[in-house]
Amino acid sequence: MQEQNQPAVAASSTERLRLAVIGAGLGSAPHFHSLEDLAGEAELAWVYGRSAERLAAVRLPAQARRTTRLEDILEDASVKAVLVLTPPNTHLDIVLRAARAGKHVLVEKPLEIDLDRATRLVQACESAGVTLAVMLQHRLREAALGLKALLDAGELGRLVSASASVRWWRAQGYYDEPGRGKLARDGGGVLITQAIHTLDLLLSLTGLPERVTGLAATSPVHRMEGEDTAAALLHYAGGAMGVVQATTAAYPGFPERIEINGTLGTATLESGELQVMFASGKRLALGERQGSGGGADPMAFNHAAHRDVLQDFIRAVQAGRTPAVSGRSALGVQQVIESIMESSRAGCAISLPPASQPG
Repeated sequence: MQEQNQPAVAASSTERLRLAVIGAGLGSAPHFHSLEDLAGEAELAWVYGRSAERLAAVRLPAQARRTTRLEDILEDASVKAVLVLTPPNTHLDIVLRAARAGKHVLVEKPLEIDLDRATRLVQACESAGVTLAVMLQHRLREAALGLKALLDAGELGRLVSASASVRWWRAQGYYDEPGRGKLARDGGGVLITQAIHTLDLLLSLTGLPERVTGLAATSPVHRMEGEDTAAALLHYAGGAMGVVQATTAAYPGFPERIEINGTLGTATLESGELQVMFASGKRLALGERQGSGGGADPMAFNHAAHRDVLQDFIRAVQAGRTPAVSGRSALGVQQVIESIMESSRAGCAISLPPASQPG
């Protein structure tokens, strides 16, 4: 893992991966910055956008071409992979077409607007034999990797309880943008758009719960279709429990936080900083504080973790291995989010079928 504030070191023994970016909206900036850092490993060939005006405003390397025709990318046999950065409700169609064309895919979170469409997307890539990764970059932060290693080694003992808190802020103007927080385009509100990163990281550390009890609502702070406030109780096998709190109505926005309590110690992960207190008296600190876009500016964060996910994807394609943040692994958070919303509507706990739990 390279230092968080240093460009990645290129793999000199491998030919650069030729790829294309599909979508050049607000969320594309950290991807383009990452591609600049990884110029020794990847060559940007094309950028697709629906608007020629928006494309013209994107600064690209000399060899890259702009297009409003997706076919230009899909029909270019030299392009081996695509980054899909378009709105969530477009992911399935674009990824199906890319997979049929034999392109490997890195898709922005969430996979799609609901679990059924997300599952179809994953299955299509598996059937086509192409690599699928998802930009859930919190998993590859230094502190998150350190905590994962501790848990895998059993150093915190058995899971007792866990919590995830995402108390962010978005002004009404954010949701006044066409499509923002709409079920048809985004699939929902705070859970699937903002809290998905922290919830995905929690689930990657604890595993999936057996049951979920959830509440979700739109607060008086916002006018929007999706929820801006949600809470959930996660029921784990063996009696452990988890608590989730998520909102974009907490002015001015606060650092996201994960706490994991085990029989041998407690770990607290907040905005890239890990603090562990062991029952033995030992203490551990790892990582450094990072912005996460939790305030008025949704893009106020370092792109280093984006770069790490992209670099891992490039190397996974080159080596023919499963990426660190695979499409199938990203189905878990989608399933839990859908269960929270279903529980809120039904007023009861929702069980996650063991046979359908993603690996």
